[in-house]
Amino acid sequence: MSRPHPGLGSPPPLPPSGLRITPLGGLGEIGRNMTVFEHAGRLLIVDCGVLFPENDQPGIDLILPDFSSIVHRLDDVEAIVLTHAHEDHIGAVPYLLRERADIPLIGSRLTLALMVAKLAEHRLTPVTVEVVEGDRRPWGPFECEFFAVNHSIPDAMAVAIRTEAGLVLHTGDFKMDQLPLDGRLTDLGGFARLGVEGVDLLMSDSTNAEVPGFVTSEREIAPVLNGVFREARKRVIVACFASHVHRVQQVLDAAEAHGRSVALVGRSMLRNMGVARDLGLLRVPPGLIIDSRDIDALPDRNICLISTGSQGEPLSALSRMANRDHSIRINPGDTVVLASSLIPGNENAVFRVINGLTRIGARVVHKGVAMVHTSGHAPAGELLYVLNATRPSNVMPIHGEWRHLRAHGALAEATGLPPDRIVLAEDGMVIDLVDGLARITGAVPCGYVYVDGLAVGDVGESSLKDRRILGDEGFISITVVVDAASGKVVGGPELSARGFSDAMSNFDNARQVVEEALAEAMRGGMTDKSALGQLMRRTVGRWVNENYRRRPMILPVVVEV
Repeated sequence: MSRPHPGLGSPPPLPPSGLRITPLGGLGEIGRNMTVFEHAGRLLIVDCGVLFPENDQPGIDLILPDFSSIVHRLDDVEAIVLTHAHEDHIGAVPYLLRERADIPLIGSRLTLALMVAKLAEHRLTPVTVEVVEGDRRPWGPFECEFFAVNHSIPDAMAVAIRTEAGLVLHTGDFKMDQLPLDGRLTDLGGFARLGVEGVDLLMSDSTNAEVPGFVTSEREIAPVLNGVFREARKRVIVACFASHVHRVQQVLDAAEAHGRSVALVGRSMLRNMGVARDLGLLRVPPGLIIDSRDIDALPDRNICLISTGSQGEPLSALSRMANRDHSIRINPGDTVVLASSLIPGNENAVFRVINGLTRIGARVVHKGVAMVHTSGHAPAGELLYVLNATRPSNVMPIHGEWRHLRAHGALAEATGLPPDRIVLAEDGMVIDLVDGLARITGAVPCGYVYVDGLAVGDVGESSLKDRRILGDEGFISITVVVDAASGKVVGGPELSARGFSDAMSNFDNARQVVEEALAEAMRGGMTDKSALGQLMRRTVGRWVNENYRRRPMILPVVVEV
């Protein structure tokens, strides 16, 4: 899918004193975050993430940013700065490194550790440069300074990018939890220092721009989890994001306090928590973690499972448990905690899992009934703090759907920023910062690139349309054998269907209609196989529409003898 940009052609040449910003994902959507900065003929990339498919994209595993606008310029890329290790910010890195493997990856210790582990699965060994908050380093014409930000994963960072064209602050994903579990506060003082220096463009997380007030501290989750553990009489299964180290830490603490051993379930959960433990970011008391294969040896009241699948992903551990398709069985009386928020588009899948678990007899605790999750993104009150601390000359809301971007733009305008200094853009639009003014100057191709199994980019909108038709309407095939010399049908037509109707006798009338149409056409001299196939398609299509009001996929086959 490519978003058209009416009235926007290719951008003009970038002035030598200008900075070009091209978002290739993350605007108008939640995911696929990637922004390309260009100055003095060189490129710097911030984040390179994936978007997860929706129900109308059957068979698709992941959606990547469209690299086509930069693939011929990869030698100009100085580095990829990774703000944090969530999939929507790092998931597409392996696919970009397939094009040029030695692009340096810049990030914090945990971000790079999780990135290296992911790349090992793709048999890639990256060039990495570890940075910490306070570091200030040049990459070509870009000087990057890094700032601590609080998020739902440790070691997240914002990056300030200095060039001759001006200073840009890219916040990445952040919130301003004043009592974070690791004591690592968002560096609002650093942001204010940049404001004194002069921020020419603020690019800030917009996910919770519609939510008033301030974020609930992660520490508020602990008493609720303790209450859940205290009341549970059988096993406790907690589903959360495999990267949420702080949430997992609170579950471990609650399990330890209530005498429960913990088993981690799900490949990404095992991998990520292993990395966090090795780096000292996850405190695991000796003997607390057990292998999931050993849980049957302990009483149910002494078991806690931490699983993936909080978003209802069909192949995740929790979804399979709800469908009775997992080696770990959910039993009546078990307690399941969904310790996450709903990503837009996942609501039906999550409710399907909740209903499946409830049907089995489990007690399901989720954000709608208890404070078992708090967001990792700054709500409106905190976004105003950042706007007032940085006092930017221009603002470009990022990371959000259109409703989030517009709400963030309205916050910026409320602080006194003129409307013409607020850039509301979407993927593929080119924004040039020249002489202190940021404005949209053009657009580049920016479609969806689909990952389907091992294939990347082989599936497009045409194939997805066919898949949707097959899934919704089924298909009908018609086979006929014709003698081109005599101009007669010598075999068939034979009709078969899948996903359309189980009563094949219903096709007797259709078969007669096709026979008559073919006979008339061939009497008129039609012998071309393609033309006969189209005739059969139209004839069956009309018959199906008149009798069923449906539009299945119709596959005509003409065999010539």
